[in-house]
Amino acid sequence: MILSGLQKMTLLDYPGKIAATVFTGGCNFRCPFCHNASLVLEANGAGKLTQEEFFRFLEERRGLLDGVCVTGGEPLLQEDIAAFLAKIKALGFLVKLDTNGSFPTVLEALVGAGLVDYAAVDVKNSPAKYAETAGTGEDVLPRVRESVAFLLSGQVDYEFRTTVVKEFHTGEDFVAIGEWIRGARRYFLQNFVDSGNLIRPGLHGVGKEELEAFADVVRPYVPSVQIRGV
Repeated sequence: MILSGLQKMTLLDYPGKIAATVFTGGCNFRCPFCHNASLVLEANGAGKLTQEEFFRFLEERRGLLDGVCVTGGEPLLQEDIAAFLAKIKALGFLVKLDTNGSFPTVLEALVGAGLVDYAAVDVKNSPAKYAETAGTGEDVLPRVRESVAFLLSGQVDYEFRTTVVKEFHTGEDFVAIGEWIRGARRYFLQNFVDSGNLIRPGLHGVGKEELEAFADVVRPYVPSVQIRGV
């Protein structure tokens, strides 16, 4: 495992739970607005945190934290992700997994093995603009569609979410997203914020009113649409 960072406590990342968030290095997407560019590009190397340090931290937090959010980068790139999640579960923690959805077979296997309690899949944009928004020339959309369909089947608790970027998203895109994830349990919009650590500088979020308007566009398809981080 390439572990690139640790947030020792969060009340936001895992809905309704007190959790820690661990960041994995490397990603197969190059979303221009990614706020963790250094993690995305850290595909090789030792990372900044050893597993021994991470699990020592978890041992000390037993009874204090409900769960662990495993995010990235893209965690499902890690070859030993199953063993890593199993060790977290063995310590009695719930696991929330963040993924871009491009590894549906791995996602389904982890859920089937009981290693994921809550999954969050980023829906980058409408299908027509997916490759552009994900920053990849590879046709990842069929695999993302498979992950979305799997979560919609209800085999694990889940959320979908979209980071809203002025240069990438329109009302028409959110109509298409709503149609795509129709009937989802919950969907979050989170406004883009320039972290200063971007793959492509010069991008912008939208105003609160526009964000609310986008949420309203999706509500006829997904009853639980919320704005996160505003």
